[in-house]
Amino acid sequence: MKNIDSYTHTRGESVYLDDIPLLAGTLFACCFDSPVANGIIENLDLSEAEQSEGVVKILTHQDITGENQIGGIIPDEPLFAEHHVHFCGMPIALVIAESDHLAKKAVKKIKATIKALPAITDPREAFARGELTLPPRSFVLGNTASAWKDCTHIFEGRADTNGQEHLYIETQGAYAIPAENGALRIYSSTQGPTAVQRTVSRVTGLPMHKVEIDVTRLGGGFGGKEDQANTWAALCALATHHLKRPVKYSLHRMEDMRMTGKRNPYSSDFKIGLDKDLKIIAYEATFYQNSGAAADLSPAILERTLFHCNNTYFIPNVKATAISCKTNLPPNTAFRGFGGPQGMFVIEASIVHAAEQLGIAPAVIQQKNLMQTGDEFPYGQKVVSEANECWEKAMHLYQNESLLNDIDVFNKSNTWSKKGLAMMPICFGISFTNTLMNQARALVHIYTDGSVAISTGAIEMGQGVNTKIAQVAAQIFSIPIGQVKLNTTNTYRIANTSPSAASATADLNGKATQIACNTLLDRLKNVAAELLHTVADEIELKEESIYIKWQKTDLTWKQLVLSAYNKRISLSEHAHYATPEIHFDKTKEKGHPFAYHVFGTAITTVTLDCLRGTYEVDAVRIVHDAGSSMNELIDRGQIEGGLVQGIGWMTLEEIVYDKDGKLRSNALSTYKVPDIYAVPKEISIDFLHTEKNNLAIFRSKAVGEPPLMYGIGTYFAIRDAIRQFNPKSNPAFDAPFTPEKVLLALYPDRAAELKN
Repeated sequence: MKNIDSYTHTRGESVYLDDIPLLAGTLFACCFDSPVANGIIENLDLSEAEQSEGVVKILTHQDITGENQIGGIIPDEPLFAEHHVHFCGMPIALVIAESDHLAKKAVKKIKATIKALPAITDPREAFARGELTLPPRSFVLGNTASAWKDCTHIFEGRADTNGQEHLYIETQGAYAIPAENGALRIYSSTQGPTAVQRTVSRVTGLPMHKVEIDVTRLGGGFGGKEDQANTWAALCALATHHLKRPVKYSLHRMEDMRMTGKRNPYSSDFKIGLDKDLKIIAYEATFYQNSGAAADLSPAILERTLFHCNNTYFIPNVKATAISCKTNLPPNTAFRGFGGPQGMFVIEASIVHAAEQLGIAPAVIQQKNLMQTGDEFPYGQKVVSEANECWEKAMHLYQNESLLNDIDVFNKSNTWSKKGLAMMPICFGISFTNTLMNQARALVHIYTDGSVAISTGAIEMGQGVNTKIAQVAAQIFSIPIGQVKLNTTNTYRIANTSPSAASATADLNGKATQIACNTLLDRLKNVAAELLHTVADEIELKEESIYIKWQKTDLTWKQLVLSAYNKRISLSEHAHYATPEIHFDKTKEKGHPFAYHVFGTAITTVTLDCLRGTYEVDAVRIVHDAGSSMNELIDRGQIEGGLVQGIGWMTLEEIVYDKDGKLRSNALSTYKVPDIYAVPKEISIDFLHTEKNNLAIFRSKAVGEPPLMYGIGTYFAIRDAIRQFNPKSNPAFDAPFTPEKVLLALYPDRAAELKN
């Protein structure tokens, strides 16, 4: 089964925001944003800009017709700065002009006098000053305080992970059009149409039923358009609400990089204790999350860090504390993995640190502590584990012992090149951790010619969700997938949607589609039974034909559909799905928050140039827990993409802000992402197929986010190669592992001399 969008993608015919034909009279917006990370606005002079060619209007906070607030979880983020700016890139004014060029030209004529105040960019400094986004949260299992005495080995350390730029191909943007009776239609590049609808309603003062959001697809999202798309839609909507003319704003790449938040950087402390048999007895971690200047989605991201603090290991005594720290950076936000990778990096760092101190391979500790079915997570849920199955299959399928022997031979034969290997097992929970968000609706129409149209709340952003939803209908009705069409995602057709995030989109919207299709199928079977003088239980649909007890009849799919219509039987169904069984009590920090977990194991090998500090990823060999994959082609694509994005986060992608809070890695000349030369030379993927019941659509487990965590293994493979060259090297656990950091780690004595 191919991706249904492949044909139009390869022909350049797929419609994105910038492909929508513009209406006559369309205006263009451009934002004047703060050049100061923390300061007081003493004067804002718009006079020259207002007289600039083609300028129609300039909006500020004084033009807000509703509420100057776009904060979702916590109402702490103004759309426009009023008196105080909190980060470089914070919107202060919006120029509306007759063309994009004229709007950008006018923005340069705005003059602002801002009294600069000291900027905080480090979460530990923010914590020391009491600058918190919300109170700290802790997950506790057992009792670490009393468990340390039972530990033969105890190790402590620190681990840091930087942010990550989303770098979606399609930048942020929106196009607002006035509709009848003061309503608005907004085309938005968003993962969360309902979130945009709520935000526009809040800012303009219009009720939600007068705000229509429509999305055909995104040119990438990765979490960066889950919440932050709200800003640009709200700006365009406010302008259209004032001027009664269409307004469009598509950000320039450097605007997007400067003004939007990234993956949350974390600075963490850990303490790990093992018994004589290398079982992990106790683990404590404190995560200092850099939220940026406002909460955005950081509270939920922080929560998922806690959910994944033990990765795939059973530890009987755990205390994990997470603190969201407010800094003067753009509000950081969701990014593939949503806090999980940051937590998993810390537990992996603690295991590697312990292994190095004990003089053993980290894999020895990893394997001994993999979760078994029935083990308990720190948040109270009991696991149905595939961890050991994935590990064992990877070890045997990819002949891990032979790989280790080959690496040993290579390293003994080469002085200035070394190879390293790391195992990376993963466990990732699937569901929104905010229970109420685990719901979806689908609207299915069967037309009288037998074709089918489906509307859901799912956003297609390259992950193939439309294909999987179309497969659901095609399989249930037993018709070719070409007879199924996915409509745009529209808040007037499907209301109150959850964002396309948390790897839950196919499950939630696919299940709703399944319910709708099965309801329609039951109606059609009753019609067929009446026409064929039998009972509905004996009717089957197969390849557009109707069968009775496996015997083909003369009745076809199209004839059946038309007969149902003629009998005035409804050929439309609107269905609702809410994930059963899940719950979580935040007052106790206990519950059953996930529908299921995805497991996997990756074996990563690298080759390190010990003169230059450069490295190549030789191979990543993966066994991935897919359940019963309904589309292996799409799932393989997601695994490959997630893996490489994780490798980028761990190696090349270094976000740099200076002490004044200005982004220095603000273009593709200064911010590096993996290219064809940086990706693994070999990516091998094998699926662990299981027939166990789970809550996934057709038992096909989610695949959007979990593969990113395989990329963490590359960091530790590089570290292994460094220590093969210099066993005395003990580099800080500080990702990304850029070639510059690697070179310093190879020669720590020389690095110390240079520092002094």
